[in-house]
This record gives sequence, C-alpha cells and structure tokens, in this order.
Amino acid sequence: MSETKAKTKKASKAEVPQPDEKLSDKAYEKTLRHLHEELVKMQEWVVKSGAKVCVLFEGRDGAGKGGTIKAITERVSPRVFRVVTTPAPTEREKSQMYFQRYLPHLPAAGEIVIFDRSWYNRAGVERVMGFCTPEQAQEFLLSVPLIERAIVHSGIILLKYWLDVSPEEQTRRLEARITDERKIWKLSPMDLESYHRWYDYSRARDEMFEKTDTTFAPWFVLHSDDKKRARLNIIAHLLSKVPYDEVPREKVKLPRRQNADGYQEPDYAYHRVPLVY
Repeated sequence: MSETKAKTKKASKAEVPQPDEKLSDKAYEKTLRHLHEELVKMQEWVVKSGAKVCVLFEGRDGAGKGGTIKAITERVSPRVFRVVTTPAPTEREKSQMYFQRYLPHLPAAGEIVIFDRSWYNRAGVERVMGFCTPEQAQEFLLSVPLIERAIVHSGIILLKYWLDVSPEEQTRRLEARITDERKIWKLSPMDLESYHRWYDYSRARDEMFEKTDTTFAPWFVLHSDDKKRARLNIIAHLLSKVPYDEVPREKVKLPRRQNADGYQEPDYAYHRVPLVY
C-alpha cells in the first residue's frame, strides 16, 4: 500500500466519530471532502494506468443506494465514472442470453463503471415478483460465478456492495417519500410490493449470498440505517480495494487574459431571466 493510502486510512479513522457518537454535519462534510480528494486521485490513477473498475450496488428499497452513488460521483468526472441504470428489458433483450445486455456496459481501460442495480435483478426483484421462472433464477445463480470469474480474469476490479436497512428504518424512509413532494417519484408500485414482500426478498438474498459470494467476487455488506456513515464507509472501502497511487500533477497556473483590442459589450436587448429570488 502506498504511503498516501496509508495516510488516507488514518485520516478517515481519526475524523469519523465512533458509532455510538452522533455524526455532525461538520464532521461528515470534512470527512467526505477528504474522501472526495482521494477519489479524484484514484480517478487520475485509473486513467493513467488503464485500470478497469466495476462496482455493483444492490440492496433493499430505501437502503440508500442512490444517495451513496451520488456521494461517490458528485466530485469526479462523468467521463471516467460512468453510472449505469438499466431500464426494463425490451422484447429483443428478453430473447437474448440474460447477461448479454449488461456486458456492453463493462468498463474499458481507464473507466470506472457503477451499476445502480445490475444483473442481480434476476436474483432479487425478477425472482420475487415472478418476472422469471424458478428454473431461470436457479440457472442464473449457477452461471453468475462463471461469468464473474471471467470478468475478474479479464483484469476488471469487481466490487459488489449490498446495502441493508432495518424494517423500521425502511418504513420511515418510504413513508417520507409519500409526504415529500420532492421524493414521491421515488415510490413506485414495485417499491410498495417489495415492501410487502420483505421476507420473500430476505430468502432470495440469503440464497444469492450462498451461491454468489465467492473468493474472487465477494459480497461486501453494510447496514445503512445511518446514511452518512454508510456513505463514508462505502467510499473508504472502495478506495481501499483499488490499488491506486497518487499521480504527479503539473502545477496549474491561469494564463494572462488577452487584451480587449477594442472589444465592447453590445447594447443588445437580451431576454433576461426574471430575478424572482
């Protein structure tokens, strides 16, 4: 491990209060800023080295996958960090080999791809909601280790995260979506049915772990009732799993702005945005 990464781990551990302490907004923002700086360093190393990183996020509805992904990507380049959210399959895609529509999204050299849900849809929502047959679900669980071994052997760093949440906290978060006009769009009929089928999802998750938690592509599980701590811990773990080094940067200095050479702003009747606020 590089000296930079060793310092990162020490700094992160020192700055985040212990779990029995309340995590203040100030402590959260300070630690998040530090982790964002490290993500930028990791990004520069991935581009320079040609590394390929693939990160999967799965978990309960309301477990905070979207917020965690946003925390990871809000200060990095979208040309390097690419978020993939696959829509429902088309009729053509339904006729393909199941993994076929996911494989084109895998990272090339110098890319980090984050799946906001992934091929594991088949082990969860498709299985529980009856969108695939029991035989298709079992075939998937048998195939996943073979596919993921090939992904890893191709040189891709594959990280799989499962975010869990307590029944009580999930209820609180989903009820908040009902009463908040900014969040109501997040609550779909599928979410309501998933909420109803808590234990069906638990059983599906348990078998998924049993069949697909391998030495070369293990599942990393995090309880996310505390959203702030979950985001910080996921980012710190992600950084620890990518063997990046700090890439030397050239010193940046703004150039002198050119002379006006007689240029004057035109007297133009612009269509101004009203200053309502």
